[in-house]
Amino acid sequence: MTLDHERTVATRLAREAGRLLSLHLARGLTVEHKTSADDPVTAADREASDLILAGLRSAFPEDGLLSEEAADDAARLGHERVWIIDPIDGTKEFTSGSPDYAVSIGLAVAGEPVLGVVYAPATDELFAGAVGLGVTRNGEPTGFAGRAGYVVSVSDTEFQRELHACDLPGMAPSGSIALKLARIANGEADVTFSMSPRSEWDVAGGHALLRVLGGDLRRRDGRPIRYNSARPHLEQGIIGGRPDALAWLEGELAERGLPTAHLGLTPDDPAWATLAPGDQAALRGHPGVCVRHGGGRTLALIVVGPGGVVERAEGDAFHLDRLSRDVTRALGTLKAAAVPVPEGGPR
Repeated sequence: MTLDHERTVATRLAREAGRLLSLHLARGLTVEHKTSADDPVTAADREASDLILAGLRSAFPEDGLLSEEAADDAARLGHERVWIIDPIDGTKEFTSGSPDYAVSIGLAVAGEPVLGVVYAPATDELFAGAVGLGVTRNGEPTGFAGRAGYVVSVSDTEFQRELHACDLPGMAPSGSIALKLARIANGEADVTFSMSPRSEWDVAGGHALLRVLGGDLRRRDGRPIRYNSARPHLEQGIIGGRPDALAWLEGELAERGLPTAHLGLTPDDPAWATLAPGDQAALRGHPGVCVRHGGGRTLALIVVGPGGVVERAEGDAFHLDRLSRDVTRALGTLKAAAVPVPEGGPR
């Protein structure tokens, strides 16, 4: 299988979408919000999505399509090849004037990421890679760095809220996760992780870039990420980068007990063991068990019933606030007044 044509088409569409985003910025934005102030959306997101989807549909009519800003079509589940698009990864940065946002286009075949294009319109940087074709930045071959002492690219939001108090060395906060992964593939950083869950469209393109170079992106519990799932939301935080840095960071996170959320927890998940024995018995089979855990213990627990009704919410107030934000972003508005938030703590 050669992906040269696919890479050419995805590159063209990413640049066209980037020009569209720049036009929207020039004439001013109207910002809406999906679930919270941390989850903005604009007309630019939707128009860029429409542009990319139309181009891919024309070029590859037999392929499935999945975009953050388009209605999901279950027909994609029957396709071996599926394009996974985030028209603006880092909409919060896009709307606030930061250059740290990107157009991300990924192609997965049989659940594996095989091609990625990540374009940063503000800096005119286009990262492209495909299995068998290597990775380039603006057409020039690139790859992982060989530095001693790792650069850990982290979420600027997570850094402001809690990671700033952590002694993990080498942290460099930034916005778009797609752009983080692309910059790791370009040797500007070595590894990344998140505490909050992500979605397939956030990481598919960047994951392909890492994979082409021999790196990896996986769930925080070490299990692989497979694409084109029926529900394309990764249920926990992610970790990825060049192999040596990835192994080092997994050890550092375990040593510090840095938390992650796990939504829709089941007895088959490693994090199930962090629940108290009584909760394991009471919650077995419940589809809405969500935890934030670290250091081998549950820090916060939210149990969501039908219609988004919170049946239980307990734990440390700060971690419960973080978990409630993650659950709300993944599932929509929670219908409960009993989820406490920390007083005077980071938000």
